[in-house]
Amino acid sequence: MEKECEERLKEITSKFKICRKAISAIGDETSQLILLTLLESDFNGIRVGEITEKTHLSRPAVSHHLKILKEAEIVNVRREGTKNFYYLDSKESQWKNLTELMNLIFMGVQHISKDDTRKGE
Repeated sequence: MEKECEERLKEITSKFKICRKAISAIGDETSQLILLTLLESDFNGIRVGEITEKTHLSRPAVSHHLKILKEAEIVNVRREGTKNFYYLDSKESQWKNLTELMNLIFMGVQHISKDDTRKGE
């Protein structure tokens, strides 16, 4: 059982490294506000100006956070001529990585809690 735990910890450590930028990006309140705005839009995407209107954030702030979210592979952009449309892409692997990380941590927590209940017996 201890070997299984060691393997899970190695996998969690690896996933943390892969997800570091995404975790940091989605941990920011301004980025969260932008993500919520993108979730309310359709998958064709919305422009920076529309995001600023809906969030009441400045254009530079929105652009800055979109850049961070894009670099973290959380947000994608579609270009039409000179216009950029930002959207959440369900195909982005970072969402899968984040889900796998959370599931691994949850399994670890469940394992620890089972061990604690056995100790009380």
